[in-house]
Amino acid sequence: MKIIYYDCFSGISGDMNLGAMVDLGVNEEYLIKELSKLQLDSEYEIKIRKDTKKGIYGTKVDVILVNRDNSHHDGAHQHRHLTDIENIINGSSLNDRVKKSSLEMFMKVAQAEAKVHGKSIYEVHFHEVGAIDSIVDIVGAAIALDYLNVDKIMASSVQVGGGFVKCDHGLIPVPAPATVEILKGIPIKSGIVLFETTTPTGAAILAASVEEFTDKTEFTVEKIGYGLGNRDLEIPNVLRVYLGEVESSKEIEVQYILETNIDDMNPEFYSYIEERLFETGALDVYKTPIIMKKGRPAIKLSILVNLKKEKEVLDVVFRETTSIGVRKFKVEKIMLSREFITVKTKYGDVTIKSSYYEGGLVKYKAEYEHCRRIARDNNIPIAKVYREVDKVMEKNVHLNQ
Repeated sequence: MKIIYYDCFSGISGDMNLGAMVDLGVNEEYLIKELSKLQLDSEYEIKIRKDTKKGIYGTKVDVILVNRDNSHHDGAHQHRHLTDIENIINGSSLNDRVKKSSLEMFMKVAQAEAKVHGKSIYEVHFHEVGAIDSIVDIVGAAIALDYLNVDKIMASSVQVGGGFVKCDHGLIPVPAPATVEILKGIPIKSGIVLFETTTPTGAAILAASVEEFTDKTEFTVEKIGYGLGNRDLEIPNVLRVYLGEVESSKEIEVQYILETNIDDMNPEFYSYIEERLFETGALDVYKTPIIMKKGRPAIKLSILVNLKKEKEVLDVVFRETTSIGVRKFKVEKIMLSREFITVKTKYGDVTIKSSYYEGGLVKYKAEYEHCRRIARDNNIPIAKVYREVDKVMEKNVHLNQ
């Protein structure tokens, strides 16, 4: 299983992340070409160079802002709102995965800024997200992660720094209120230097992308990337990111089961609610008929979710159902290693999910939607498509039974 591991010993910012991604192997030309799909090229330039921090050789990425009179400057912010950013991203020709990932990162900052300033997510002024450099940093992060296409993204505890930082409202403590709001539920460390080492943009990249936070590095390192920051500190102002491989036939992942008993809701609503739960990131949703006190028939709604998507799932439960409370259980999900392959049949290409145990293929399953489409296009029974897939697989692969 391929993984990315963020080692945030000196925190993370948007530009440090871009530097680490390029240093890790993301093609510079590809990154710049994809970013150009935002159609904001006239507002910035990207400078990428090799440099060192405290003797560590890495990559520095600078987003240079361009004024209307074509003069260059660093750090000036144009305050866009969330609606503006959504329109820019959704109106671009970026692929759907990058759009979705980018918007999730922006939403993390929007929710945090709104909470801190007591406004709605569409009213708040974005000091960090509305600026063109942060737009490039966040969308660039989504492009880079999509390019690397790993199975899992992990990170260490996040160093946030210490002291105070100057902003439009004056001096505020580190971590900044928006940063610490984004990092709720994520392990942090503080005080290594009297400086803000993690920015809201960096925090949002982690909060929206990382599936597991752990200081254990139990994987085989294949490549290391260093993204350089702007500051000269007592410690190297760099972000280290590993590209690695977990050598295991089984993957153990911490997940959560959310349960609630419902006895007073229109049963027609369940189908819609299930769709909404899956759309927001639920890994599984199922219903169990139960009998509650006084003999009342009811439904126990159970939802499997990871920590990253828990908040969005709870929003659906509390907004869309009659539930006023849920039970939460921590569980370990043990999964076989999996990969997706495409096989050629006489009816067309079909995607197969293959599962491995102790190094050998033990089972496979044709993707239903592909088989359904082929059956409709060829006007044949869907069972015939599955039989054809089995013939191809039996001829070309060996199952460890």
